[in-house]
Amino acid sequence: MDRMSTGKLGEDLATDYLERKGFRIIERNYREKWGEIDIVTKSPHGKLIFIEVKTIQYQTDEFDNASLSLISPEENLTKAKLEKLQRTASLYVGVHPELINDKKGWQI
Repeated sequence: MDRMSTGKLGEDLATDYLERKGFRIIERNYREKWGEIDIVTKSPHGKLIFIEVKTIQYQTDEFDNASLSLISPEENLTKAKLEKLQRTASLYVGVHPELINDKKGWQI
């Protein structure tokens, strides 16, 4: 499976999970010239949330089960990527202020 297919599968799984938990998906793959947001969603409590999905593909003979628990998504999110994500989310909020509940705010 290539990287794009792996990424789309991860985003599909994340979206399904969020919907089962009562989140409302507003948009997927929102793009600006300097960044992208994988999933824009509203929590069941009304908070606007921006989600970056990190999907890792590996060969089953490369890792044992103990090694898999050592891989965290945060390790794959660089400082530069986080800054792009924050900038893109701020722009999104500026363009869509109607999605913000003043008491709940938004988060990445």
